[in-house]
Amino acid sequence: MELRGIAKRFPGVIANHDVDLTIRAGAVHALIGENGAGKSTLMKILYGVQGADDGTIVVDGRERHFSSPTDAIEAGIGMVFQHFMLADNLTVLENIVLGAEKMHGIGEKARGRVREISAEFGFDIDPDVRVAELGVAARQRVEILKVLYRGARLIILDEPTAVLVPQEVEVLFANLRELVASGCSVLFISHKLDEVLQIADDITVMRRGTTVGTADPATATRQQLAELMVGAELPSPELSADTVTDTPVLSLRSISLVDDTGRTLLADLDLTIHRGEIVGIAGVEGNGQTELVEVIMGMRRATEGSIVLAEEDITRLSVRKVRERGVGFIPEDRHRHGVVLDFSLWENRILGHQTTAPAVRGPLLSPGGARRDAERIIDAYDVRTPSVHTTARALSGGNQQKFIVGREMSGDPILLLASHPTRGVDVGAQAAIWDHIRRARQEGLGVLLISADLDELIGLSDRLEVILRGHFTAQLDPREVTAQELGTAMTGGAA
Repeated sequence: MELRGIAKRFPGVIANHDVDLTIRAGAVHALIGENGAGKSTLMKILYGVQGADDGTIVVDGRERHFSSPTDAIEAGIGMVFQHFMLADNLTVLENIVLGAEKMHGIGEKARGRVREISAEFGFDIDPDVRVAELGVAARQRVEILKVLYRGARLIILDEPTAVLVPQEVEVLFANLRELVASGCSVLFISHKLDEVLQIADDITVMRRGTTVGTADPATATRQQLAELMVGAELPSPELSADTVTDTPVLSLRSISLVDDTGRTLLADLDLTIHRGEIVGIAGVEGNGQTELVEVIMGMRRATEGSIVLAEEDITRLSVRKVRERGVGFIPEDRHRHGVVLDFSLWENRILGHQTTAPAVRGPLLSPGGARRDAERIIDAYDVRTPSVHTTARALSGGNQQKFIVGREMSGDPILLLASHPTRGVDVGAQAAIWDHIRRARQEGLGVLLISADLDELIGLSDRLEVILRGHFTAQLDPREVTAQELGTAMTGGAA
């Protein structure tokens, strides 16, 4: 496949210009670049979600024009998004054939084809198991199976390792090597430069909407790639002097959560976070981290136990009252719980803070106060945007995240819940967010940090708790544990 001179313009923004990219058959081609570099727009063009304003797409020597993902699929292109698109209540087979019933039906012929593809590439997936019973890594393999079932020869993977522990990354890479050995091509989009160097055969770098160069993974270093991406050295998550105090800011006692079906999501959890302390929660996704944050925030009611914030019992308080008590919240899914994409930035400044200054003045909302404070956040947190009137949708993921961090650090919080704070952001935005979390610690905030990036957890945490099936199963010292050992503990082995 070749992309030549691809350009895409939006009102006031040039998302792509003069993009050239050649993807060889039977190769893993890594595409890297900071948030806002134009990778997402380029992938949407390649997958038929958006049309290019200029340029050509050539597949197998033939110029193609994609007006929908159906056109891209027919040309042999498949995409696995960072957020999986699977129905939990359906089986693997039902998810795979959904929308492709005309290919092999929905019965034994389809089941046989799924088994055949799974065996060929070492996926080890039972087509009759319900997706709800699968872990994150297995769900990702189902997504890859879906595109292979539809005949994809080029598979686009968007941040495929973001939710995997190191052992699962190794399995994924083994699967990708099987794919390319069979003649398939993989376009691998990632911010994890060490993984790019490990798996890629070719590397293309994007910056400010265009391709700026290529790199040879056999000779390039992480530092060189980072400098190509953002013009700066690669940051690392590290803590400075010890700031942990003896003053508890958050105490959980015997917290349990049972859902409507009687399934236990959290079981008898005890946790204390002190002022000036970052406590990292390590666990494979789906083991209770999301529910733990939701219980603390008041989004769910604990079935048993108590939550004390700065000596006040907040167990039964609403989300609004929890926020008013001084809890900042960086959600794991910024689009669902962080911003309203079609609101302007100053309107998004009000969200979650609609009862506190500067978003309000007396009993009324204060648009002027929200605009001024949004401008402060943009300046202080290096949010790259034309103005406070720009919609959140127009910003890159990294700039959306920096704005959320700035908003949640406003109003003198005493506790910060940071759930996957750097997921899907580039090394530049990542470094900025790390700095803000470190500053929160230095200023005496307690921080609960949840992340799938084990280096981030180890580097930023004063203490690590491992969560497995809703239980805390181990407490580890980040100064002594390795990412491999932490990954083993997260999957139930001995660290």
